[in-house]
Amino acid sequence: MDLEQIVFTIISHAGNARSNCFEALKYAKEGNFIEAENYISKASEELLESHHIQTNMIQKEASGEKQDVTLLLMHAEDHLMNAILAKELITEMIELYKTIYETKGAISNA
Repeated sequence: MDLEQIVFTIISHAGNARSNCFEALKYAKEGNFIEAENYISKASEELLESHHIQTNMIQKEASGEKQDVTLLLMHAEDHLMNAILAKELITEMIELYKTIYETKGAISNA
């Protein structure tokens, strides 16, 4: 795979991960935590794919196969970092929604 293909593969997986995270958040807002977890799991799979590609590039560079750093590669890395951050924050937000729904349930049962 050439650099451009690698970059767009990273962007694609990162974009899918980010989209899955926001779908998870939507389901958490509705109280559907099973579906929220399913989408977080899908996001994790997409991020893992991107991470494998990135790790492969790092290993090649470490073994002496230098890679040109292009604006497109930096753009892909930005997408990946944003997707990772989105997953971390949205996972925390889902936990907050769980607490809210549990509290509401306890209040309405009182």
